[in-house]
Formats: sequence, structure tokens, C-alpha cells
Amino acid sequence: MVRIDKKATRLYVLDTNVLIHDPAALYQFEEHDVVIPMTVLEELDKHKNGIREIARTARQISRTLSELTARVSFDEIQRGIPLPGTGQTGRLRFLCYNDVQPIDHLEDSPDNRLLAETCRLRDERPDASVILVTKDINLRVKAAALNVPVEDYLNDRVFSDSDAMIEGAKVYARAGKDGVGLWESLNVDVTVERIDHHTFYDLRGTIPADWHLGMLVSDSENGADFEAIVRELSPQSARLQLLTNYRHHAGVWGVHAHDSRQNFTLNLLMDPEIDLVTIAGTAGTGKTYMTLAAAFQQTLDSKLFERIVFTRAPIPMGEDIGFLPGTEEEKMSPWMGAFHDNMDNLLRDEHDGTTSWSEGATRQLIGSRVQIRSPTFMRGRTLSDTFLIIDEAQNFTPKQLKGLISRAGRNSKIVLLGNVGQIDTPYLTANTCGMAAVVERFRDWPHAGHVTLRSVERSRLALAAEELL
Repeated sequence: MVRIDKKATRLYVLDTNVLIHDPAALYQFEEHDVVIPMTVLEELDKHKNGIREIARTARQISRTLSELTARVSFDEIQRGIPLPGTGQTGRLRFLCYNDVQPIDHLEDSPDNRLLAETCRLRDERPDASVILVTKDINLRVKAAALNVPVEDYLNDRVFSDSDAMIEGAKVYARAGKDGVGLWESLNVDVTVERIDHHTFYDLRGTIPADWHLGMLVSDSENGADFEAIVRELSPQSARLQLLTNYRHHAGVWGVHAHDSRQNFTLNLLMDPEIDLVTIAGTAGTGKTYMTLAAAFQQTLDSKLFERIVFTRAPIPMGEDIGFLPGTEEEKMSPWMGAFHDNMDNLLRDEHDGTTSWSEGATRQLIGSRVQIRSPTFMRGRTLSDTFLIIDEAQNFTPKQLKGLISRAGRNSKIVLLGNVGQIDTPYLTANTCGMAAVVERFRDWPHAGHVTLRSVERSRLALAAEELL
């Protein structure tokens, strides 16, 4: 990486892929100036036509630039347009060269013209640090070879590379019965209160800094002596609620928890105070299985919701198989193997292994309450009295998940399922995918909960595959 001079003035030259990746990138450089070359404007113009997500994003960026330039005169554009939210010191500048030439021995391409424009700006502004910002790895390599300061766009990363997604659980091995050992180790005063068959613990004292709302506090990964969820939180106080034990007779649609995290998951799914649940975990940890069980329990039995909507990003694991015929549900059917497999397991008799999934009455009952929808056609809808399940959430961008979550209407619950280790969408990483963004943004919202599952329940082969591969 080229060393960047620590000068008072910095000029960040943005590549097209940065703006498409994050349309709000203009406002993320605080007091520093943002520069958009004419080459980038030309590329945005080529991308703006069509109905794909990249075309919508390009049009959004064009509208933003139009609004910024409409309020100022030509002289002000030449001096730099003040960017709102940057303390009125950061400015937007356009780089317009009529006679820019590609660097010697390099062909005339948008990337090479962008490099040439950045080099010329660097030569014209020795008083400033000129930095090219791009998500194109090859362009960063070429810039480094030409001694051009270059950076990846990292501002939208929810976590740094050294961090992982929060687990949503904190285990205290010495908590013991009723958390007595936990209170002693934390040195807090505890008041126990029972309201409407629920037990609450009010804590007074110094609360651990890594606690957050909706977090599981447990005595062990497998034990059940003490399991509670953090309901209220401040630096000097906290209110914990004891969880329902779904391990034995009190199951959900016949599904029982095998460990502390699964029990916490079922509590989040069944809790009417929790509107948004995010469940992460490797393949075979029971994410879809438990979610479908809770959905049917609350839709068919307790009638809390009128319908279940199941959706996922239709992204192939390997080569695409082409266009699919039929209606929306028929087109989505090949992508819903996880849904059908789990439905078969939920309806299977534990004693003789038979299933009622193929019976006409069962299929008609399930079909009347379950809708399989493509995320493409969710825009503009309002989902009321709905249990919405978004599978493979790691393959959505933050903007796409915002569009889906904002569909929630009255009396709706949304569950996001995913594994950041199985991202199939280009340009998304474990740090920048939509699921990571949702987990972090809703971390301190009292009506959201997150848990990362660990125990693989599918088979010993699946467990070995997760560990060895």
C-alpha cells in the first residue's frame, strides 16, 4: 500500500463502484473533500438504464448529485459544493479535464482514465493528499504500482476485520441456581419480582459494558439452571427476565430445544414483544426448523398471525440453470428446498417415521396460510398480521434488507436467517452484508433479538464438514 502523506487537506477521488456500493458515500468523509471525476459520471450514465438493482442505485446517485448542484451557482460548483452533515467544511468537487490522456503503455479504459485523472490532480495539488478510493482490487494494485495513494472503501463495514458478528449470548459458568453466583461475581444488588407468571431480576450496580438489550445471559451452553434475557439496560441498572424452558414438555409445534442457545431462539421467536429476530449459524443448527415451528404455532394454533410469508434471494450456488416457467410461487419453488425439507420433518411422525406432508388436507391447510414470495416483488407492499421469514439473509445488501423490513405493518414479526460464511452474492463480505448491518443497527433496540447458534443438529457428517472443511 502506498504511504499517504498526513497533510491538512485531503481529496478523496471516488470510483464508480464505491458510489454504487454505498450511494451515501459522499457524506462519509467528514471534513475532507470528495472528488468525482467526469469518467465516473459517464459510467453512472451507462448504468442508469434498466430495472436491475445497479440501475436503481445509479439513478439514485444521479438524483442526489442533481439536488446538490441545483441549489448552487456555477462559481460555487467550481469552488466546491458544501456537503450537508459534514460541518460545512467537507465539499464536493467535480474533476473535468478536456485533454486527459491515459498513462503510457496502458489502454484507453475507464479504470486507466480514472488513474490518469487522479495522477494529474495529485500533480496539480501538491498541498493536499490526493487519495483514490475504490473497491476494485485490480485497480488498487495498478494504483499502488504507479505510486498513487489508494484505499478500499471501508466506512460501511459494520465490524472491523478483527471482530465477529455479536453472538447475542453471554455465558457465566458460575451463575448457578437463580443466578446467585452471577450476582456475586458482578457485585450487584438484586431484587426478584414475579409478574403474570414471569420472573424478573432487577440489578443495581455496575453493569458489564458488553451487555446489550435482547441478550441471553446463561449459566452454561447446555445447562438450564439460569437463562434470562436482558429487557432493560443502563450503566448502573438492568432488568432481566427468566426464559421459558422449551426443552421438554413445553415444546413449540413438537420442537424442543437441545441447548441454551436453541432455547433462547425459541423464546425470541415466541415472544410477542420481539418484532425482529436475527438468527445466525452454520448449516444444520436448526435455524429454519425452529423458525417454521414457531411460525406454525403462532399462525395455526394461537392465531396471532394470519399468514406466513417465506422469501429468500434466488441466487444459485453454482452455474445458473436459466429461466424457470410458471407463476411466482412456481418460479420460487426450486429455491425453497430448505422450506419443504423442514416442513417434511415437522410433519413427520416421531414413532413410525411417516409423514402427512403429502396428504391433501394437510397440504391444503398449509398452503392456505403460507405464501412463498420473491423479494423482487415485495417493493411497495405492507405486510400486516404476517410472520415474515427471510432466508439466506447474508446474500442481501443492507439497502435490500431495509426494503424488506420496512414492509412490516401492524402486528407483524420478521425473522432473518443466515450464515455469513455462505455468501454467494458478489461484492458482499461478512462485514458488509445486510445481515451484519441489521444485527449491529438493531443491537440496542428493545424489540429486537439476535442469537448465533453453534450446535449442529443435522448429522455427524454435517458437523464434521463444518469442522474439517
